[in-house]
Amino acid sequence: MLVHGAWHSSAQWAHTQRALAELGASSVAVDLPGHGLAAPLPSGYLDGDQPRLDTEPSALAGLSLNECAETILSTLRAVRRHRNVVLVAHSAGGAPASLAAELAPELVDRMVYLSAFCPAGRPRFIDYLDAPEQTDTARGRALSVGDAAALGAIRINPLSRDPEYVEELRLTHYTDTPAEEFDRWRLALSPDLPIAIPSTPVALTRQRWGRIPRTFIRCAADLASTPAMQDLMIAEADSAVPDNPFTVRSMPGGHSPFAARPTELATVLAR
Repeated sequence: MLVHGAWHSSAQWAHTQRALAELGASSVAVDLPGHGLAAPLPSGYLDGDQPRLDTEPSALAGLSLNECAETILSTLRAVRRHRNVVLVAHSAGGAPASLAAELAPELVDRMVYLSAFCPAGRPRFIDYLDAPEQTDTARGRALSVGDAAALGAIRINPLSRDPEYVEELRLTHYTDTPAEEFDRWRLALSPDLPIAIPSTPVALTRQRWGRIPRTFIRCAADLASTPAMQDLMIAEADSAVPDNPFTVRSMPGGHSPFAARPTELATVLAR
């Protein structure tokens, strides 16, 4: 079961799902609330001048992390009949996926964090995003549009006509995706990440979340979630649950291997 990260959707997993199918693994990808084809857009977002993009409050401002976790839980319940259910979360998707696993650990046989937020050491994603291990080398801070607290969302502009902004978005999230292919990926992104996802504390326990076997897929050249921050999350999770440490796999490249190397990603997941 595949959970996307910020501004993404189930669609970005398609290449990986095809590769998984070739390896004999069935899969399902979910759209978190406020993402995918049903994602609400700021008024004028599709217009050339994008009026009020930096001031109009997000329709997702009131969305809770529990609602996002419930979307994951409903699908986990539906697939529980399978012999081995692996819950995979990418990036910010680690917050609702971790909460879902804490609430119903019996539905998950293994968790996989793909350069994803793991709240075992620090309960909020933003606590890691503000850590020196992240801020010293990460890109992407210039991508935010408007005041996140006022908007109720972390907003980006995938439709920007500014070539420098578009290139910063590519370098941050699709580092090793060729520029000529990147437009196809960025135009599928939605602009708003509900602020609840990075800012709501997730309380994990050793007795519930901590009993699930887990793997961290470390992206070695990630500029959105730096390798140093990934290592910090791994180390703090292992310290919190020392009797059930992460199995760590490393992949070359940046933050979005489902775009740059889906077959390799599927092979790692199928193991």
